[in-house]
Formats: sequence, structure tokens, C-alpha cells
Amino acid sequence: MLTQPLLDKLIQLRLPAFRDGLQEQERNPQYAQLSFEERLALLVDLECTRRHDHRIRNRIRTAAFPQPASIEDLDMAAARGLERRFVLELAQCAWITSHLNLLVFGPTGSGKTFVSAALGLAACRSDHTVRYFRTSRFLYQLAQSHLDGSYPALLASLAKLDLIILDDWMRDPLTPAETRDLLEVFDDRFNRASTLLASQVPVADWFARLPDPTLADSLLDRIIHNAHRINLKGDSQRKIRAMPST
Repeated sequence: MLTQPLLDKLIQLRLPAFRDGLQEQERNPQYAQLSFEERLALLVDLECTRRHDHRIRNRIRTAAFPQPASIEDLDMAAARGLERRFVLELAQCAWITSHLNLLVFGPTGSGKTFVSAALGLAACRSDHTVRYFRTSRFLYQLAQSHLDGSYPALLASLAKLDLIILDDWMRDPLTPAETRDLLEVFDDRFNRASTLLASQVPVADWFARLPDPTLADSLLDRIIHNAHRINLKGDSQRKIRAMPST
């Protein structure tokens, strides 16, 4: 019989799945047919699996995706400009392991946010750390960190993320201060971590939205030369979903 002190100690050791599995083995006589090593291996596997699942759930929650999205639910019709093989390859996350960037382009409503969140979820499932931001709110957070003195700590925390997703990138022209802050962020991440930028503005128009040519060259150099690209096409997905069925 299992004793309560033993069960309590397993909780103290932070082995809740091991504890649950041990109680199940005690209740189920089928486990008596297994050797000690086999039963122990099952308990260890259960604890490892439970911890892995818990860690992935935490990664997904921390990522703060704006909507539920997954590769499984992604409409990869050819008319949308998505190449199935390429998207599935991106979902394997080798580009993140290689510290490359990804640029997702498309008109308003074309599904840039959904694609970005789906690839972000794939990254979480591959045990990468991910954070999603609207670019305007990201810039506001950087600006506020200057005021409260947390700027160095914020930069350090951002540098540790395997993937940062910035949505609505270059929607609005940037100020010199915003450009310098972004340059600091991308300096820390260049060849060390990945960034996904979702934008309805083509790269050719980015330079004009930056206030200083020198800063513009420096920032864009750290973004576009080591980046994959997805170009979404077609009608607004919001419009399509809103159309009544006939």
C-alpha cells in the first residue's frame, strides 16, 4: 500500500505526474505483471510528458497570440499565394534554429495575422519562446521603458526570445527615437534570434517611412538580407468569412 508520506514527498519533489501514475499502478492489477524497471520507466515517461505539455502550454500563453491559429487550419489554396511545401517547411522551424527572419506581406484582410500566429504556434510546439506584438504597442512599450528605467532589462528580455512577431509593421512612419529603439532590438537579435514581420507595406516603401537614411540602412540591413518571404494574395479573408452562404 502507498503511504501518504510517500505521496506527499513526491509533491514536495514536484513530481505530480509521477505521483498520479504511481497511484494508478496501485489501483490497476495489470501493472503487477510488469517488472520494477518497466513500471519505473512508465512513471518517468509520464512525468516527462506532463512537464513537456505544461511547458508548451505556458509558451503559447506567454506568446499572447491575438487569435487561435494553427497550420492545420490554414487555407493554403494556390490563389492565396501560399506554397504548401514552403509553409510546411517553415512550420518545422528550421529557419528559427538558423536565426533567420520571415517577412509576411499582403493587403488588408489577406490573413497576415493568422499566418503569423499559426507559424508562431508551430514555433511554440517546437519548444521555442515566442512573443507576438502589434508594432505600435511594441514601440509604446519601448518608449515607456525609457521613462521608468526598465529599458535595459526590456532589451535583455527581448534578446532572449527565439521568435518575436511584429504585426502591422511599417504601417505608420517611424520617429528617430523609435528607429533607434528598433535598431537596438535588431542589433541584439541579428544572427542570434528570429523575427517575423507582417506588413501590408512592400519593402521598397520602408525606406521612405524611416526618418534618417543612415539609421534606415542599418535597420533594414539587419532585417531583409537574411529573411524568407511570404506574399499573400486574394480578397480579404474577413470579407469572405462575412459573406452569407447560399
